[in-house]
Amino acid sequence: MQTNTKKFTKKIISGKFKGKVLNVPSKVTTRSSKTIVLESFFNTLQFDIVDANFVEVFSGSGSIGLEALSRGAKKIFFMEKDREALKVLKANISLTEPSLCEVYAGNSFANITQVVSKLKKSKENAYIYIDPPFSVREGMEDIYDRMISLIKSLPRECVKMIIIEHMTGLELPERINVFTLKKSKKFGNTTLTYFI
Repeated sequence: MQTNTKKFTKKIISGKFKGKVLNVPSKVTTRSSKTIVLESFFNTLQFDIVDANFVEVFSGSGSIGLEALSRGAKKIFFMEKDREALKVLKANISLTEPSLCEVYAGNSFANITQVVSKLKKSKENAYIYIDPPFSVREGMEDIYDRMISLIKSLPRECVKMIIIEHMTGLELPERINVFTLKKSKKFGNTTLTYFI
């Protein structure tokens, strides 16, 4: 009898690690970004990502950050709380260039301050990709309010762009503190919204 331990995987789409197979944590603990969303996002950024810093908040498998690394980003900051997802994330990083990656385990809402202070110290900014669990998950009802508070706390000089992957139907404000909504793109039940 076949056991239900099917491993979920996805491949890096482009760049120096193209074709590398990344494991994806179980769908119970995390939600993996769709390939179509990834492709659209990286088509939007194109070459802007080269030599840029990239922060993936709520990293899960790290597929977004590792795609950015593959396409020439110089430093990736990963943030993840779930234990199973962290194991998968670290294993995926080991397939690429671990020296260019930093992992912050634990609560992303708390750990963002460490990442910000690193960026401030080096007088650099970063693309900040925020993909919180959908608010329909138990215990996540206030996740988007907390995410907006996180964005409000970000210093302008540390941010190149903020990208939010969220449930379609969520109404985000035109402005969050000093950041202005630039555009939104829908992919079924997922939407990407860009703030600059």
